[in-house]
Amino acid sequence: MKRKTLGITTALMSAAALATTGTLGASAAPQQAANPLFSAAEQAGTISTALGLSGGEQLVPRDVVRDADGTAHFRFDRTLNGLKVIGGDLVVAQKAGQVSSVVKATEASLAGLDTSAPLAAQADSKLVVFALDHAPVLAWETVEHSVKEDQTPSAVHTFTDVKTGETLLTYDDIHVAEGTGQSTFSGTVPLNTTQSGSTFQLKDPARGNQAVNNLNNGSGTGTLFTDADNKWGNGTYTDKATAGVDAAFGAAKTWDYYKNVHGRSGIKNNGVGALSKVHYGNNYSNAFWNDSCFCMTYGDGANNQKPLTSLDVAAHEMSHGVTSATAGLIYSGESGGLNEATSDIFGSTTEFYANNAADTGDYLIGEKIDIRGDGKPLRYMDKPSKDGRSLDNWSSTAGNVDVHYSSGIANHFFYLLSEGSGKKTINGVAYDSPTFDNQPVTGIGRAKAEKIWYRALTTKFTSSTKYAAARTGTLAATADLYGASSPEYAAVNRAWAAVNVK
Repeated sequence: MKRKTLGITTALMSAAALATTGTLGASAAPQQAANPLFSAAEQAGTISTALGLSGGEQLVPRDVVRDADGTAHFRFDRTLNGLKVIGGDLVVAQKAGQVSSVVKATEASLAGLDTSAPLAAQADSKLVVFALDHAPVLAWETVEHSVKEDQTPSAVHTFTDVKTGETLLTYDDIHVAEGTGQSTFSGTVPLNTTQSGSTFQLKDPARGNQAVNNLNNGSGTGTLFTDADNKWGNGTYTDKATAGVDAAFGAAKTWDYYKNVHGRSGIKNNGVGALSKVHYGNNYSNAFWNDSCFCMTYGDGANNQKPLTSLDVAAHEMSHGVTSATAGLIYSGESGGLNEATSDIFGSTTEFYANNAADTGDYLIGEKIDIRGDGKPLRYMDKPSKDGRSLDNWSSTAGNVDVHYSSGIANHFFYLLSEGSGKKTINGVAYDSPTFDNQPVTGIGRAKAEKIWYRALTTKFTSSTKYAAARTGTLAATADLYGASSPEYAAVNRAWAAVNVK
C-alpha cells in the first residue's frame, strides 16, 4: 500500500463563514440538554455546510470536550451516503457560536466518489469508504473473530479495495498488555459495593456501577462477585475474590484519576462504568481491553496463581477505552504506537495519582508483574530500549515496529517532558534518561505534562495521527493551556527534538 504521512491541519476560518446556532432551544428535553453529544448532533448539519462537505456526507458525534472559557471541541466521525469513512474523523473547536479551528484525519475530498455497491458482495463484510493515509476508495471491511493459541481473543479488521482487491490495512482491535502478575498488589484497600438484600455485590454505585465478574477460569460474561459480610479476598490467589479486589481498586482509581485530574466522567465521559472480568482462561498470562463489550479482562498467569490485576495494568487497559472514545488511534503503525503509549502514560500517571504505599508511582510499566521472572519491569519510560525491544527515538522505520515497542518514542518524550534528562531518583527508583541529540532537557513536571497529553488526545489527535502530527498536536495543546510563548511550549518542542521528532 502506498502510504503518505498526514500532519494535523488547523484551519482558522472567518466568523461569517462559520457562524452556527450553538444554543439549545427552550423546547429541548432536559435529558437531551444534559447529553454532551446532543449539542454536537444539533449542529452537525450546519457545521457540515460551513466546512464545505459534499451533499452525501454527514457528521456523527463521538465526543465533546468543553473548556472553562466556553470553547467546545466537537469530535465527529464522518459518513458518505451512509457508509462510514475510515480516517474521516475530525475535531471542530467552537466558541460563542463560531468555529475557530478544525483538525482533520485527512484533507482528501470525498466529492464524486462512487459508493454504489458492487454486484458481488463479500460474505460477512460491510462497505466502507477507506481514506486513512490513502486516496478515498470504496472498500470492504471484514472482522474475523477468533481465539489465539495463548487464549487471547482476536478481532482482526481487514480493509480491501473493492475494485482492485488490494489489502489496504489489517489490524487487531483487541488491545493486549503483555505480562504475568501476582495476586495482591495494593494491600488492604477500601471498596464501594452495592447491597442487595442480605448480600453485597462487587459493583461500585459511586462510579457508574462499575462491576467485577468472576469467569472462574472460563470465558464469556461470568458471574458478579457477591459476599455476605462485605469483606473481600484474603490477599492470596487461593481466594478468587482477591483478584476481584485488585480489579475493582484499579478500576476505581482509574475512574478517579480521569475525573479529578481531567474532568472526565468514565471511559466514554458519560458516567457509565466499565465491566472488569477476572480469572479468564487457564494459565492465561495476559490482560486486555475490548471495546465491543466495554470491558477489561484479566488472566490468572502461570499456574493460575499470578493474576494480572496490578494498578498500572488496569489503568493501561481502561485507557485504551478512553483512546477509542476520543482520538480513535488506529491500532497499527505509528498511530498504534501512540495508542499504546497513551495507555502506558496514563497507566503511570494513574499509579502516581493513587499514591498507594504498596505500589508507589513510577515511570515503569508492569513492574509488579515480573513478566520475565527476573524482577524487571515490562517497559521503561526513561529509557525504553532497556527492555531490549522498545524504541528510544523516532526513525523512518518506526511504523514497521510492533506497537508495543514503537510506543517507546512517546513514552520517552513524556518522561523527558515531565522529569527532564539525566540521572535522578524518584520514589526510590533510579532513572537515567538519554536524548537523541545529546542535549539536555529540563522537565516541566508530570502535572503539566499529563494535561498536555490528555488535551492533545481529546482535541487534536485523530485516527491517523503519527509522531510528526503528535508533535504538532501537543504543541497546539500546550499553546491552548499555557500559551505559545510559554516555557511549557518551548519544553514540549525540546522534548520532541530529544526523541528525534521534529
